[in-house]
Amino acid sequence: MALTRQVVSTLNNDGTDVMGPSVLAFHYPDQSLVSGSLLTVEANHFAVLKSRGAVLAVYDTGQYPIQTPDKPLLGSFVTGFFGGQSPWQYEVLYVNRAKLLVRNAGLATSAEMAEMQYQVEYYVHVDTKEDALKLITHMPFAKHFIGTDEVAAYAGPVVEQAINQIVQVTPMEKINEHIHEIVELVKEHLGSFLGVYGVTLNDAKVLILPKDERMRELISLRAFGLSEMDAVRYYVALKMAEKGLVSAPNAAVGQPFFIGGSTMGTFPVTNALQSVGSDPAAGK
Repeated sequence: MALTRQVVSTLNNDGTDVMGPSVLAFHYPDQSLVSGSLLTVEANHFAVLKSRGAVLAVYDTGQYPIQTPDKPLLGSFVTGFFGGQSPWQYEVLYVNRAKLLVRNAGLATSAEMAEMQYQVEYYVHVDTKEDALKLITHMPFAKHFIGTDEVAAYAGPVVEQAINQIVQVTPMEKINEHIHEIVELVKEHLGSFLGVYGVTLNDAKVLILPKDERMRELISLRAFGLSEMDAVRYYVALKMAEKGLVSAPNAAVGQPFFIGGSTMGTFPVTNALQSVGSDPAAGK
């Protein structure tokens, strides 16, 4: 049966585009494309045309008829060798040129070896036809797609190395003071790495915070100007208040707690920590 000519496009029958906000490249799944088919390239795409593994052309926005690169084979030669079908079959790879959002997350360690979790968000795009060719040459397809998840997986070790380069030699409380330096280092390393794949880095945002929630709360209290001991005391008092212990304000200010005129002590931090783990009724 002869192969039929067709229109090649990223649009579905309902008008939606296969190339969504998480798709960097798309391999058109029909391998029976023949000469005479019409290749459609949307305004925010590039298209790479290949035949039997060789790149024939890279297209910008527009519609293009697919033509055989050599004289057509006719008559008994085609019938005998190819069953009447054209030997020039093609594959089309679409590349998204719109800006896409990529996310990376992971763990780093501070100078005290405390675990810090980071989140990095950055925008990327493919700028030129030459870059589109780099992408489909150097980054393999997962089935018929290259998604932002694949880009994040490739870039993950680069992001981790750039962040750890500063975080590992910085005390935990001082990390946010170096956030601008960290962002610039991430952008430098990431931009250089992605450039090999024809991907341009537009901008990046980095968020770093302690993995342990208790440490995040203590650092927040320290940000109010409290000393380390005062921050711990107020933290314990907050936890006591959550449990309904009426002695929580006394723990916060380090003052004795009185019941019926008799003192219950001055609530040092060690006693307060024990109270947090006790039943609320025990402190009344």
